[in-house]
Amino acid sequence: MPKPPRRPASGLPDKETLLRFLREAGEADKSDLARAFGLKGEDRRALREMLRELEAEGKLGKRGRKGFSEAGALPPVGVVDVVERDVDGEMYVRLVDAAADAPRALLVPDRTGQAGAAPGMGDRMLVKFERGPDGWEARMVKKLDVGTNRVLGVIRKSNKETRVEPVDRRSKDVLIIPQLLAGDLRDGDLVLASIERSDNRYGPKRGKILENVGREDDPRAASLIAIHAHGVPTGFSEAVEREAEAVELPTLKGRDDLRDIPFITIDPADARDHDDAVYAMRDDDPKNEGGWIVWVAIADVAAYVQGGSSLDREARAKGNSTYFPDRVEPMLPERLSNGLCSLKEGENRATLAVRMVFDKDGRKTGHKFHRGLMRSHAKLSYEQAQSAIDGIENGGGTDDTTGPIMEAILYPLWNAYHTMLKGRMKRSPLAIESPERRILMAPDGGIAAIVPRKSLEAHRLIEEMMIQANVCAAETLEQKKTPLIYRVHETPSQEKIFNLADFLSTIAKPWNKGESPTTKRFNKLLDETRDGPHAEVVNEVVLRSQMQAIYSPDNVGHFGLNLDRYAHFTSPIRRYSDLIVHRGLIRALKLGTDGLTDREIAELQAIAEQVTATERRSMAAERDAMDRYVAAFLEDRVGATFEGRITGVTRFGLFVRLDETGADGLVPVSSLGNEYFTHDDRAHALVGERSGQRFTLGRRVEVKLKEATPITGGLLFEMLSDPEPRDPNAQAPRLGVRARDRGPGGNGPPKRGTKRPGGPKPPSGGRPSGGLKGVRKGKRR
Repeated sequence: MPKPPRRPASGLPDKETLLRFLREAGEADKSDLARAFGLKGEDRRALREMLRELEAEGKLGKRGRKGFSEAGALPPVGVVDVVERDVDGEMYVRLVDAAADAPRALLVPDRTGQAGAAPGMGDRMLVKFERGPDGWEARMVKKLDVGTNRVLGVIRKSNKETRVEPVDRRSKDVLIIPQLLAGDLRDGDLVLASIERSDNRYGPKRGKILENVGREDDPRAASLIAIHAHGVPTGFSEAVEREAEAVELPTLKGRDDLRDIPFITIDPADARDHDDAVYAMRDDDPKNEGGWIVWVAIADVAAYVQGGSSLDREARAKGNSTYFPDRVEPMLPERLSNGLCSLKEGENRATLAVRMVFDKDGRKTGHKFHRGLMRSHAKLSYEQAQSAIDGIENGGGTDDTTGPIMEAILYPLWNAYHTMLKGRMKRSPLAIESPERRILMAPDGGIAAIVPRKSLEAHRLIEEMMIQANVCAAETLEQKKTPLIYRVHETPSQEKIFNLADFLSTIAKPWNKGESPTTKRFNKLLDETRDGPHAEVVNEVVLRSQMQAIYSPDNVGHFGLNLDRYAHFTSPIRRYSDLIVHRGLIRALKLGTDGLTDREIAELQAIAEQVTATERRSMAAERDAMDRYVAAFLEDRVGATFEGRITGVTRFGLFVRLDETGADGLVPVSSLGNEYFTHDDRAHALVGERSGQRFTLGRRVEVKLKEATPITGGLLFEMLSDPEPRDPNAQAPRLGVRARDRGPGGNGPPKRGTKRPGGPKPPSGGRPSGGLKGVRKGKRR
């Protein structure tokens, strides 16, 4: 952390003096600068003009509402979000509400050496910024909840006091609840508490109970904790419920009658809402021999959720539905999400449908949108549809639902899909195979099993038809010159490609760093490694080399799908972005009076940023809940050994993914052995400073489960596999630096009075194996 700037000479500074002051201070606002230089009157006005000029020249950056800093610099301390993860699994953070010039920073462990739960994507935290040899580094001070004055915790009662212990192990805010207010609380209650102001600067803080959320031993506690920890909105206001109940059944007024088209829905077996239906038939146009007509019908949510209504405001605040293994927090009330906006079998439903035409080579040659009334002819699960197509000879077969519709509906759907596949293969979207796990809940609310999620052709059929419908929406709105929210996915950055190439060199797979990244080049790599020992980790690092998809009114294309224009249209029940696209189509095609308004068009940038943020909030909450469920499932297996693979090599330690459950846990770097292990980012390894032995990304290992904490979702492992031997081609390590900078064992905080790296050189030969004062051998735990 930089020292406070020296008091400058009084008087209006020149630009270089002003920038030098900001460089030392980290950041300052106009008032701070005026006071520091003793400026008044005309000099203050001249200072404001100088700041404007420096900002226009790109030498000055905004920080917050009023602050300034040197462009590309960061303040000594700041609140950040974890926004990116590299090939090794290292995390990068960015200042909350950062200006365009604010750089990202590498998140590095604190200097205490304590092994807490590792940070994850979307986490918000308070950090100290430092300039490292390779750029900015952010050292975590504490993880922040959605509201920093709130604590989600568990009640611990004793004869003398009632405490709230936070569920986040990185939080230090243990609260004391006054006994007069603790009468109804029980030991083990899960509560949301606020931190009360107190004149007492020392000792535990006082708290006030805001909400009794449930019980820590409730099997559903994982979802409850994730919901409250990430601020996921729950439930609906009375005004919204009243509006939902008041909506009326759809009629044919202003709609095309599509009820004779035999649409079917294909969804997960446990799906409660059905927002899309499909149908395909051969094109009888002689000019399109071998071509197909594919219909995709989507629930017409815009007919019920009017812009500016209470329904609309709460849907926008939620941004999207959030899915947990045991529950869903929906974007819309049940009356709509599971009722009038769900395309239920045999019931009339309002729809916005698109009729697409494909030629024999799978190229889309035209499309048209219809606002209509439809009726689903059958409801199928993915497994049900796939079994029917596979037939008895392939271990499947039809049932009472699929048997009667094989010839008229299912075979045409699959034949149309196989034709569409020709176009998809030419387009060559990114073909990452990322194995997913599914938690199966027991009737009592506990966890029955964690199983791989099957990937069926039925999944890919629906996915491709939805992708093409989304493309049609973007193309139509562009053609009609109607603003929209795109789903954009940028090309991987040069830095990410360099990191990927460095990793691939460690497994003898060449990648030309100067080659432009394309999906075809990535797919060639995936194909070459698909059946080899590195298939899983190559998939992982290719995935990490991609940018995060976002919503934006400005189109940069979708790299992963290899599409020039793409918008989300197919899930307006659960994504507000899709509802905006529906309203845009209604406006552009003059399909009603409930289309996109001028006010919404003016707010598209803000809406895009908001739905991007709510999507990430939901992803972080879903990930946290999954981690807690997995920890609960493994809690009674502490001490057991597991086979797995190193999927992350970071300064915090090694991330290992277990074969059996797909669970991810941490082997803290401080537990790896009797020497200091450093992160070699080029070799993607943790390397012993004395021995040169290494743990590398992608390596198969055996670990012991040391700790599983359901309330925090933490899994800690002990490494049982020995490290690989020194790489004979690797540069000899520079020894001794870490010991001077750290406390006992090399992993603790800097010792008082010791010098940072860059001071006197270590004795010849590096750090001795014993006898050096202040250094002890690490202990294998």
